[in-house]
Amino acid sequence: MIRALLADDQHLVRAGFRMILKSEPDIEVVGEAGDGHEAIDQVARLSPDIVLMDIRMPGVDGIEATRQITRTSATRVIVLTTFDLDQYVYQSLRAGASAFLLKDAPESHLIAAIHVVAEGGSLFAPSVTRRLIEHFAQEPQINAEGHTLQDLTAREIDVLRLLARGLSNAEIADELTVSEHTTKTHVASILQKLQLRNRVQAVVFSYETGIVRPGS
Repeated sequence: MIRALLADDQHLVRAGFRMILKSEPDIEVVGEAGDGHEAIDQVARLSPDIVLMDIRMPGVDGIEATRQITRTSATRVIVLTTFDLDQYVYQSLRAGASAFLLKDAPESHLIAAIHVVAEGGSLFAPSVTRRLIEHFAQEPQINAEGHTLQDLTAREIDVLRLLARGLSNAEIADELTVSEHTTKTHVASILQKLQLRNRVQAVVFSYETGIVRPGS
């Protein structure tokens, strides 16, 4: 059973999402929050698997709430917003969100995102991925030889480059001629050494540091 928390400052929006999820036999809504601060408290109290997080909320907004939740718990966050703005996409990924969807996305997309994220994956609309790459294409890259990067082995850097290109563990294993178990071990080590929450943050890190570049 996937345990979900709804975080949105509009009661009717939360009611709508609750209605959608009620029909799913393997998803249970365990709580609701009307702002970011309440969402943080509810996660600490209820330990849900997933939070459906609005961005614009009074007090602590959804991005800061996402940052605190992903730093202090195993709960994963799906950001849902009516505002398809670049700064929200980028800040959400940096904060540790595992998915970014618009509130007017089809119900099937929301359900699919919940299942993918609950299983440890990430899901973003193609437009989000495209704009993220465009963002890094326009921004100057910082030095890739930071202290944390130096902690990686040569093979881990190879894995990180392939991960940043969007390859799955199986595809990385095939590319490097190693087992998928070995690839999973490398990915886990990379995330631990770089203190990253998930594969999405690893992709962001790779573009920020210039390990990979748009079009490479």
